[in-house]
Amino acid sequence: MSNPTRRRLRWAYAAPAFALAFVGIPVYVYLPSFYTDVVGVDIAVVGYILLADRLFDAVTDPAIGVLSDRTKTRFGRRRPFVLGASLPLAVSIFLLLSPPASLSPSAAAWWFGVTLFLMFLSWTVLVVPYEALGPELTFDHHERTELLGTRDGTLILGTVVAAAAPSLVGNLFALGEGPSAERARFFYVGLGYAPLIVLLSAICVLVVRERASGMAALRATREGLAALRENRAFWILLSAYTLGTLAFNLAGALLLYYVRYVLESDRADLFLVIYLLSGVLCLPLWIALSRRIGKRATWLWGMAVYAVGGAAIFLLDAGDATLYGFLCFITGMTFGATVAIPSSMQADVIDYDELLSGERREGLFMGIWAVIRKLAAALGVGVALPLLALAGYLPNQPQTETTRLVLRVLYVGVPVVCNLGAMLIARRYPIDEARHREIRAAIDHEP
Repeated sequence: MSNPTRRRLRWAYAAPAFALAFVGIPVYVYLPSFYTDVVGVDIAVVGYILLADRLFDAVTDPAIGVLSDRTKTRFGRRRPFVLGASLPLAVSIFLLLSPPASLSPSAAAWWFGVTLFLMFLSWTVLVVPYEALGPELTFDHHERTELLGTRDGTLILGTVVAAAAPSLVGNLFALGEGPSAERARFFYVGLGYAPLIVLLSAICVLVVRERASGMAALRATREGLAALRENRAFWILLSAYTLGTLAFNLAGALLLYYVRYVLESDRADLFLVIYLLSGVLCLPLWIALSRRIGKRATWLWGMAVYAVGGAAIFLLDAGDATLYGFLCFITGMTFGATVAIPSSMQADVIDYDELLSGERREGLFMGIWAVIRKLAAALGVGVALPLLALAGYLPNQPQTETTRLVLRVLYVGVPVVCNLGAMLIARRYPIDEARHREIRAAIDHEP
C-alpha cells in the first residue's frame, strides 16, 4: 500500500471519530449539570438514569459485536452498521440536547431517560462495528498505532471542538446568560452536530474497504470461548483499562462541579479545552515514544504523569484557577497515551486470540471493550452524583465544606488511586513487538 493510499485510508477511517466525540462531552461533562441546574431534574435521578442506561449496554454491546462478526453482506461486516445507525444516532442526540422548556421536572427526567436510551442504543450499533473495523485494516505492529492513533487523535480533536461548542455558539448568536440562553446553546449545538455525524460516517463507509478474509463465518465453539478465557494478555489489558477509564470518566463527570464550587471559577469550558488541546498536541509524541520504548512502557508513563498531576490538583482551593489551568495542561498531555496506546495494544490482543481460537473476533472484543468503557462512565456519574446529593449538594449556591471535600475526593482523589492500580496491573502485560511478530508469523503459517 502506497503512502498516499495509506494516509487516505487513515483519515477516512478516522473521520467519524470527530463527530462521535461529541457524545462524550455533553453526556458526561455538560449534560448532568445542564439537566440538574437548568432543566431542574434531581441530581441523584440523573445519576441513576445514566447508570441504568449503561447497565443495559452490558447486554447490547457484546451482542452487536458478535452480530457484526457474523454478518455477511456485499458491503462487508462492519460498514452497514456504521451507515445505518448514523441517522438514528443524530436524531436522538438532537432530541437529548433539546428538552422542551414546558416539561415539569418529572417529565424532563423521562425525556432525559428515553432520549439517552435511544442515543446509547444507536451509538452501540454504530461504534462497536466501527471500532472493530480498525484492527482489520492492518496487521503491522506500528502501523496499527499510527492508524488507531490517527482515529483517537481525531477523537480528541473532536472532543476539543465539542468542549468549546456551547461557548462558541453562545458568542456567535449573542445568547447571553441564564437558563434560556443555556437551552438555546445546546439546541444549536445539536442542530449542527446531527448532520455532521451522518456525513462523516458516510465518508468512512464510501472510502474504507474491508478485507475479504474478514468475511469468513465464525464458529460458535467451546474452544473459542475457552480461548477467550485463556487469553491472559486480554484480561490484563482489560483490567488496567477499566481502572484508567473509570478515573477519566469520574473526573470528566465532576469537572464542571469542581471548577464552579471548589475553585469558584466560571471558566470550566476553558479548562476543558486546555486539557483536551494538550492531548491533541502531545499525541504524536506518545506515538513516537511507543516506537522507541514499546506500548506498555509508554502507557505506564502516561498514567504516572496523570497521577502526579492529579495529586497536585487535590491540594487546590478557591482562587487557584490559574494553577489549575497549568495542571490541566500537564494532565491533558497524557490523554493521548491513555486512549490511543491501549487501542493499539487491544488490536495485538485480538491477533493473539486468533492464534488461540482460529477466528477473527474483532466485534466480540470491541463489544466487551465498549461495555467496560460505558460501565466505567456510568459508575462515574451513577455513583458520584448520588454521593454528592448525600453530601448535601444544592444547585446554584455555595456548597458546605463537607460537600466540597467530597467533591474534591471524587474528582481527583479516586481517579489518582485508580490510575495507580491500573499501573500495577499493566506492568504484567506480556505482548511486546517481538512477541507480536511471533504471533503474526504463527498465524500466517497456519494451514
